[in-house]
Amino acid sequence: MKTKRFWKITRRILCGVLLTALAALLTLYVIPLTETVDPTQVEGSADWMAAVADERLLNTVTLPGTHDSATCYAQLGFFSKCQALPIAEQLEAGYRYLDIRLALDGENLILAHGFTNCKTGPLPWDGALKLDDVLAQCDAFLAEHPTEVIVFAVKQERGEEPVAAFQAALDRCIQKKPERWLLTDKMPCLGEARGKLVLMRRYGDEAGLGARAGLPLLWQTQYGSEDPSLNTVREENGDYALWIQDRYEYDAEEKWAAFTAGMENADCGERDIALHFLSTKGTAAYGHPYFYAERLNKLLLEEHTLRGWIVVDFGSARIAEKIYRMN
Repeated sequence: MKTKRFWKITRRILCGVLLTALAALLTLYVIPLTETVDPTQVEGSADWMAAVADERLLNTVTLPGTHDSATCYAQLGFFSKCQALPIAEQLEAGYRYLDIRLALDGENLILAHGFTNCKTGPLPWDGALKLDDVLAQCDAFLAEHPTEVIVFAVKQERGEEPVAAFQAALDRCIQKKPERWLLTDKMPCLGEARGKLVLMRRYGDEAGLGARAGLPLLWQTQYGSEDPSLNTVREENGDYALWIQDRYEYDAEEKWAAFTAGMENADCGERDIALHFLSTKGTAAYGHPYFYAERLNKLLLEEHTLRGWIVVDFGSARIAEKIYRMN
């Protein structure tokens, strides 16, 4: 009798463990595969910068950008996936600001999102997405579309190594094909930046590279869930100021209010940058970006006035067009 009861309880426990594992598998890996964007293509999206005058300073161009640009195939996608399009398709769709988050893995720089890695594909055995892979996609795009400019905004994602060592690893990648880069600490005009990757950095220049380190793009981490009224902040970045709204712990309604107020409150000078993130994870410890992006991107498509560099989750070609048409 006791033996039968033991096996009955054991079967229930095993069934519970199996169901829990199956639910986790569906949530973390299967559901993210269904999280897509509007597939509508927009004619001319790959070359839209051709119509913008050469003399315009890059900071004065209204740029579409993607947040956590390399997370199309991120590990633990339910929490970590922020884009449905690979970077090559984002560029074709019209996005020109890439949020590139890197971590050192031995001798390689790989794309990362927090403690998770970005991968080359959706399968469990697909490898880590390396910086060289992303640069190859950018290089191929610029070779076909020489009128375009890519703002390559790099963040040291985990900070497990000194900044100088991180910079050295990045510089080694850049020097493999230096002609594709515009390395400067001054705001360039569009004419001198066409066909180039413009390096911007979210870390200090501890290696002392000077202009080779790229344009600084530094700001204090913005939380904001305790005070949902916060929006843009002015941060000094050497020769210019950065007006930044990156409140990533807001719910959708609060985020939209911060986004629109941030655009209104950014009092930019001639060389200042206004950077407005529409991305948020919500107030939970581990959010679900797609849930918020669905709601916020619909509001963006209905907005009549956009300015600055607009950075979104789950960007589509229609959203990119909405932004760059403001030029």
